[in-house]
Amino acid sequence: MSADFPFIHFETLADRPRVFRMTRALISEAKARNKMITPTSFGEDLRDLSWLSQVVGLVTHNDVLINPKFPLNDLARAAPHLRWIHVTGAGIEPLLPLDWLPPRAVLTNNSGVHAEKIRESGLMMLLMLNARAPAILSNQRKSLWQQIFTPAIRGRTVLIVGVGDMGGAVAQAARELGLRVLGIRRSGTSHPHVDQMFRPAELDAALAQADFVVLATPLTKETTALLDRRRIQLMKQGAGFINIGRAGSVDHEALVDALNAGRLSGAVLDVFESEPLASNSPLWRTDNVILMQHVTSDDEDEYLPKTFDLVFENVRRLTGGKDLLNTVDRQREY
Repeated sequence: MSADFPFIHFETLADRPRVFRMTRALISEAKARNKMITPTSFGEDLRDLSWLSQVVGLVTHNDVLINPKFPLNDLARAAPHLRWIHVTGAGIEPLLPLDWLPPRAVLTNNSGVHAEKIRESGLMMLLMLNARAPAILSNQRKSLWQQIFTPAIRGRTVLIVGVGDMGGAVAQAARELGLRVLGIRRSGTSHPHVDQMFRPAELDAALAQADFVVLATPLTKETTALLDRRRIQLMKQGAGFINIGRAGSVDHEALVDALNAGRLSGAVLDVFESEPLASNSPLWRTDNVILMQHVTSDDEDEYLPKTFDLVFENVRRLTGGKDLLNTVDRQREY
C-alpha cells in the first residue's frame, strides 16, 4: 500500500448479463465521476493474466475467482503485491472457506449497492403475497376461476430474518406499507425501521407471530438449513414467505410440502441452489409460488455505476491507509 496510486485491475466475463458486465466505458466514466487518476486495466475471460504480478487491487466476480484459469490457491505467489479484492456481488459463499486469501489481502463485497432496488422489490413482493398473487397465477395456469379476496396489508406483521443492508431495505418498504416489522439480527441491535428486534436464538418464537417471513441472510455455517422442516412448521398458518437471501438456508422439500398442504399461502423465491434452476426441480410445478430467478435486487442501469463508486471510494481508503468499506470478516464469512 506504499504506492500513491495503486494499480487496480477489472476482470469480467463476456457472457455476463448487461447488469453485471463491466466495460471500459463504465470504468472510465466512474473514474471521471470520482476524480480518480489511479492506474487501471481491464480484461475479459481471463485471456491475459500478466497483470497479476503487479496488481494491488482486483475488481471481479465470484465466477472469475473460481474459474480453473484463475490461480486462486496460489494467489499469494502469483500476485505478490495484491492487497485487496472486491467482488461485484453481496454473496461470497462460492469462495468459502477463505483460506486461499493471502494473509495481507482484504476481501470486500457489494453489500449496500442493492438497497434501493430491493426496497422497491420488497414493496412488490409483500403486496403480491398479501394479494395472494402466487395462488391467483396458479389458478390462471389451470384455467380455474376461483376468486380470492384479501384484506389490506396495513397492520399485518412481517418478520425479516437478517437485517443487514438488504433486509433493512425491505424493513423500510414494510414500514411504508404500514406493517409491524419484526427483525432477527445476530447482534440484536436496533434498526430504525424495525419495531422489535430479536437475536437468532429467538427465531422460533418470532416465526409464529409473522404473517410474512422474509429471509435475507448470507449463507454461513450458522445459516445453512436455518429454515428447516421444523421451523417451517412453526410459521403461522397461512403465512407468506420470501427468500432474497440464499437457497441453502431453506429446506425446499419442506417448503414445497407446506405450500401443497396449504400451511403457507404463498412464496416468492429469488434464489436457488443451482442457477439456472434445473428443469426437473419440483419448484417449477409447485402451486402458490412465484420464481423470480434472482433478479429482484439488481438495477440494470445503476448497479455497476454504484459498484464502481464504491470501488473508487475504497481506492481512496486503500491509498490513505484507512479501513475499507464492506470488508468481509474471515471468521463470520460475510
